[in-house]
Amino acid sequence: MPTILTNANLLDVDAGEIVGVRHIVIEGNRIKEISDTPVTGSGDVIDLKGKTLMPGLIDAHVHISAYTANLADLPYQSPFYVAARTIEILGGMLDRGFTTVRDVGGGEFGMARAQAEGSVRGPRIYFGGKALSPSAGHGDMRKPGQDTQDAGYSVPSLGRICNGVDEVRSAARDEIRRGANHIKIMANGGIASPTDRIDSDQFSEDEISAIVDEASMANIYVVAHAYTARSVERAVRNGVRSIEHGNLLDENTVGFMKEKGAYLVPTLATYRGLKDEGVAAGLPTALAAKIDKVLDAGIRAVEMAHRAGVPMAYGTDLLGAMHYRQLTEFDLRGGVVPAADLLRSATVTGAALLQCEGEIGRIAPGYLADLIAFEGDPLADISIMGRLAETLALVMQDGKVVRSAF
Repeated sequence: MPTILTNANLLDVDAGEIVGVRHIVIEGNRIKEISDTPVTGSGDVIDLKGKTLMPGLIDAHVHISAYTANLADLPYQSPFYVAARTIEILGGMLDRGFTTVRDVGGGEFGMARAQAEGSVRGPRIYFGGKALSPSAGHGDMRKPGQDTQDAGYSVPSLGRICNGVDEVRSAARDEIRRGANHIKIMANGGIASPTDRIDSDQFSEDEISAIVDEASMANIYVVAHAYTARSVERAVRNGVRSIEHGNLLDENTVGFMKEKGAYLVPTLATYRGLKDEGVAAGLPTALAAKIDKVLDAGIRAVEMAHRAGVPMAYGTDLLGAMHYRQLTEFDLRGGVVPAADLLRSATVTGAALLQCEGEIGRIAPGYLADLIAFEGDPLADISIMGRLAETLALVMQDGKVVRSAF
């Protein structure tokens, strides 16, 4: 039997406007028909009573297994315990209206398969496996006095170490063999890693180019963790498609990204979260001092990228107990990005980045029925999106109702 959503106030994310009351017919897991007149016929009818209906949200930068902000502690935990905490995190994401996520370090084929089969309640997972990192890079969690790091793939961690062109090619091929939708590289220093600096470049250009070559042969793309303008420029010049964070960008590099068609995925939510409660969530105190170097610069980078027309997807990068902040990215970007563009970042732009146009990110015939309904007009008041966790009336994923107030 089809599902019929009646009296939906439809938000067209492409046009950036609410087009009025529509009636949507869903057969199986896809949208069959959208009508401006009531639909006749049998089916499971849900009257949305004028609620705003828009596509399910896409978070393009998550770490589903990061139940703690102390990432160096992950490899010492039971994989079963980490999986249990991951399932808890995924359920919370779905209840916030995120029907699809892109994991850029830690998520893998097993959890993605479990979600796709219906064993795990959570958003659809596009995964890259373990992020590739050089020694002393952002994925190297060894302390200065520690020589070894367990590299077994079943050991929970967000990254893996590889050095030199041969090793990075081998590591990329291994992630591709495991079903990766993209390859993540650490191209710059980071906050949560103990021995690198925020301004350090990581991987040689030959190594970056080799990883991009492997991804291209598999018809997938490369994602780069990068803050500084120099690291971003190196990555994009060597074929990286998606820049994560980008807090320390400058005007020239933003222009270069636009020229090359690269995406930016800002993650302001995590820096605000780490500043406010990172230590309490497990971030070692010694690493917290790095936050200030990127926190204030992040909003300026978003403003520059928007002005230049660089496509930006929605991302959060939250760790530990801070996952509940997933919707705060709307509030943090809302001061410099128009509401319509911000809503597109979490829908159609995110879908384009994930290379799944025609499948998700829009309400249109033939698309997967990933939908959320709520009260109010976020185009007029973007703060509505930051409160969705409390106000969602309906979440539909893959044609199934997974949360409902009706």
